[in-house]
Amino acid sequence: MAADLYIGPAGWSYDDWKGSVYPPEAASKFDGLAYLKDFFDTIEVNSTFYRPPSARMTESWLTRVADNPRFLFTLKLHRAFTHERGPLDPAAAADFRAGIAPLLEAGRLGAVLCQFPFSFHGTRSNARYLRDLFATFEDLPLALEVRHESWNSPDVFDWLRSQQVAFCNIDQPVIGAGLEATGEATTDIAYFRLHGQNRDNWFREDAGVAERYDYLYDTGELEPWADAIRALAGSLSRIFIIFNNHYRGQATANALELAALLTGSVPGVPPALLDTYPRLAELSIANTPDASGPGT
Repeated sequence: MAADLYIGPAGWSYDDWKGSVYPPEAASKFDGLAYLKDFFDTIEVNSTFYRPPSARMTESWLTRVADNPRFLFTLKLHRAFTHERGPLDPAAAADFRAGIAPLLEAGRLGAVLCQFPFSFHGTRSNARYLRDLFATFEDLPLALEVRHESWNSPDVFDWLRSQQVAFCNIDQPVIGAGLEATGEATTDIAYFRLHGQNRDNWFREDAGVAERYDYLYDTGELEPWADAIRALAGSLSRIFIIFNNHYRGQATANALELAALLTGSVPGVPPALLDTYPRLAELSIANTPDASGPGT
């Protein structure tokens, strides 16, 4: 398998991870990022969608993962650029870029995810917006997540190749015109994002975030994803696989299971996570964890 694999959860700061992923006795200042970097080589940062990070904040992230030399961050672009979509503000773009500059300069930035909602359809005006957005952030490693089937077109994939923007393959409940997984790679980096299959709550207006992403994949559901990743790995440099089914740490459990399917073993399993999901006891633990981590 030629490509380096980076498999991990979306986010690390969830109240319901205390006792399900993190030790039950974890105090309020417990550092989830520093804890998880011993088990994963990547985490997708979702907080950047809600608030642009400061350089001081991203420098702190670097310090906390310093002893895992393989660790790469992916992060979501701020919602002003993907969900609010007003006129592109050069000052706001410069602020966002300045905040993540420490990650880029340290070689720790794997990708910036431009995640658009289901309502963002494949129209000419939206394609023009993307063209301008990609130009605004052309110095960053961009990945595009769209959720509507209208983007599923060879012309779209060819255009993304010309823009050097990675296409994000997603697993989501396919309801109506929802986008199915394509297995496409449009740069030498592939991005996969697995949201779960909670059909009952996916589009329910009064469903909370925890309800929407409350889903635990079984091994039979993960195996086709492993096959799709293996099929791409020979021609790519990096593949990021992010689990967003974060309720009660399900994302971390499934990330470890997929890593084991693809690599044969994992560096370890957090004790609280093993108590929560006893089936993880079946995973093979590497005898001598080293800097190569689970993604090699």
